Amino acid sequence: MSDFYRYFKENMDGLGLPAPESLFGSLQMAVSNAAVFASHLDKFARNITVGEMVGAGTRLEQLGVAATLSAAFYVGAVIGSIAVATGRTLSGGTSLADVLLLARRRNLHRHWLRPSLQKWPGIYDPRMPGRGLYRHSVTRR
Repeated sequence: MSDFYRYFKENMDGLGLPAPESLFGSLQMAVSNAAVFASHLDKFARNITVGEMVGAGTRLEQLGVAATLSAAFYVGAVIGSIAVATGRTLSGGTSLADVLLLARRRNLHRHWLRPSLQKWPGIYDPRMPGRGLYRHSVTRR
């Protein structure tokens, strides 16, 4: 297991979200899959669930656990976790600016990303209290 994936999974686990190694095992795989997720959001709208995205997309079958979550939240968590893992691998920390810069450099920036990360800063900051409860606040009923 790479350091990148260990940090990525640790961050996603802290949010109570699945992070299959087959999809996120390396920086390249994580960025590639995040780009696929983001393109599905661009195509199918921001308010879809991960379950709806699974039905509309490819390579997402392993995310059934997250099916009722807002897809924008999950993709934001993936992008934030990529930044956290990259920051911890390279320098030991991550800020909102780091996340947004990484997203822009990797062509993952979307208009909804900044507001989502501002609303749920625990996506990229493990010190935020209650971050494991975020997923309950974004389920679609």
